[in-house]
Amino acid sequence: MTTDSDSPKVRVSRAGAALVENGMVVGLGSGSTAALMVRCLGERIADEALQFVGVATSRATAQLAHELGIRLRELDDVAALDINLDGADEIDSRFSMIKGRGGALLREKLVASASCHRVTMITADKRVHRLGDTAPVPVEVSSIGVKHTERRLRELGAVTSRRTRPDGSPFFTDGGNEIIDCQFPLIDDPGTLDRQLQCIVGVLETGLFIDLCDTLIVGTDHGVEKLQAPTQRRDADRVGTGEKS
Repeated sequence: MTTDSDSPKVRVSRAGAALVENGMVVGLGSGSTAALMVRCLGERIADEALQFVGVATSRATAQLAHELGIRLRELDDVAALDINLDGADEIDSRFSMIKGRGGALLREKLVASASCHRVTMITADKRVHRLGDTAPVPVEVSSIGVKHTERRLRELGAVTSRRTRPDGSPFFTDGGNEIIDCQFPLIDDPGTLDRQLQCIVGVLETGLFIDLCDTLIVGTDHGVEKLQAPTQRRDADRVGTGEKS
């Protein structure tokens, strides 16, 4: 029987934290799996005197990191990040992802885009045949003209819902923007959909993360599985066979 201490989520969080080396600049993701990973890093600081600098993707992550004694820098204070560690709401076979259930998608994408190595930590239930099977696509929008932005999202075929807090008040991101959750009937081409969404005036960022995962770590009841992105596997095959792209 699996206990909390050896659950798939704990296993994958530890595996992600184990990739951090002394002197690295590390992107610290948001969400429950990322929070566990940050706690694992706090344990490594206490047990191993691990030294690194973190870049948090949300206020909640920054607060947790501060409590654990993790040194933090702002994204603009670093030239690049060595590694980014984050979770995902869904990921398909091409390693395209839906992220942003916690509302930190803009900062998460900024940090991931500035990172040399992007690692996604998930449990097996997050793997899907097609994006949108279990999770809507969060879209971060300006609070100005939000009703007009939502109408344009519906014109793309989305069933939309403006995210609210438990008391019914509007949900605002750390940057003061709103989130519209978009359920699409069919997402055959996440990249094309992302570009279409980005063209809508008022849309600031989408929860579609394309080509932003280099390594996938999957936690299971029996251990962890590490997989490389399909593009990286193809590149490795070319090197091994002498094939030129």
